[in-house]
Amino acid sequence: MTMLRTLVALVALALLPLSAVAQQEETYDYWKPQRDMIRRGQQAVFMCNGLFTGGRTIENVFAQELAFLPEPIGTPTGGDYVVNEARQAVAIGADDGVPIMRAAFREGIGCVILAPDQTFEDIERLPELTLPYPPGDPSALPWPDGDLIEERALPSGVDAAALQAASDWAFERESPEQVTLSMIVVHNGQIVHERYAPGMNMTTRTRTWSTAKSLAVTLIGMLVDAGEMHLDEPLGFEWLPRAHSSESDPRDGITLRHVLNMSSGLDSIDNGGLEYATGSGMSYWAGASSVNGALRRALGREPGTTWDYENYDTLLAVYKMKQVLGDEQTYREFPRRRLLDKIGMRNTLVGTDRFGDFILSSQVYTNARDLARFGMLYLQNGVWNSERLISEEWIDFVRTPAPATVGRGGQYGGQWWLVPEGRDDVPKDAYSTSGNRGQFTVVVPSHDLVIVRRGLDYGRQGFDQWGLTREVLKAFGTPTNDEQ
Repeated sequence: MTMLRTLVALVALALLPLSAVAQQEETYDYWKPQRDMIRRGQQAVFMCNGLFTGGRTIENVFAQELAFLPEPIGTPTGGDYVVNEARQAVAIGADDGVPIMRAAFREGIGCVILAPDQTFEDIERLPELTLPYPPGDPSALPWPDGDLIEERALPSGVDAAALQAASDWAFERESPEQVTLSMIVVHNGQIVHERYAPGMNMTTRTRTWSTAKSLAVTLIGMLVDAGEMHLDEPLGFEWLPRAHSSESDPRDGITLRHVLNMSSGLDSIDNGGLEYATGSGMSYWAGASSVNGALRRALGREPGTTWDYENYDTLLAVYKMKQVLGDEQTYREFPRRRLLDKIGMRNTLVGTDRFGDFILSSQVYTNARDLARFGMLYLQNGVWNSERLISEEWIDFVRTPAPATVGRGGQYGGQWWLVPEGRDDVPKDAYSTSGNRGQFTVVVPSHDLVIVRRGLDYGRQGFDQWGLTREVLKAFGTPTNDEQ
């Protein structure tokens, strides 16, 4: 009788839909301790950069930067946090079972998050960059190499009212969750519109978030142009965990092209509700190694066949760049020497983890004018002051839809975003950086335009950079060339 009941039960189980067997609901948040730690780490980084990298008031930081967090600790007048002005550092939390998280400003880099077991006494061991800046006072150097701009009338053919209306479209949002901090429009190399929210100005640095990825691919492109990196060669890493036999690792087939196209095939970590519990969040906000985390992902799909937006794909490309450059000092100075100093981006700091590895997937601090310069480099086909910095072939690569996106939106190239398939209200040649909380640098070659919008969006966000592009284009007439 017992055997009969067992057989009936097994048959009934076999007849259940596969989803009823395979999908088991879990309601308990097993990641909560790490989420709590990461939230404190986020607040430490946001407050540190707001105060010491951006030079903003603590009232402004609480009102805008920390609005992104579900439950920020304290208020502008105090709470369970410490701001150490002398060390330019912040500590968040109390001894309540969740680690106290600390972040400290470091010269030339911005704020670095410390590990949970580190204190302010460990700050001096964190990386920094003391490379002198090029000679000359930016305020006395003409735009775009400097910040000196002569008062001039708008060029003929530019509709001032339409340009102002586009600016109002960006700043006067119906959604309180979309907060525009700054906007710049560059036409024919000149700034024709520049606007800042109260409390902001042209020197205010804020985090680029994933706009940093477009800076990363520019630096990598310089090495590809020089023959020191190659798009279609395997990355050649010693993946983690290390192999216990001589058999090849299936990840050995991943190339630079795959990771720059967000098509590595590696397991998705930064999606599915775990963005602020594990994955790259551990290096962004909790002091873990950005390199080790990137090397530990398992292969889930054949490289090049699927598109999955992952911070770690970018960080793998940056790690390869580090290996090619060879030594720590050359690596640390490379963004400044080869890109930022060349085009006048003196307000830009490229952040690292506490081990000195660039977090060029998100952690760059800059202002709107520097991003306008960056967009101009691409608008000028990679040439600045008659010197070629990146090849036209590389620009073609970053603007070409990743193969895994073709027919499925086609909205992503090589660490740059493209006009989605089927969208016809903006020129098809436009392409854009894109960062969390609304960080966009849009390049429109057919109209000789660069549009920069910086934001501190929160909640559902959703600011449409192509909508802004459409509105700005209403102020301009016939395209400046045939590419549309």
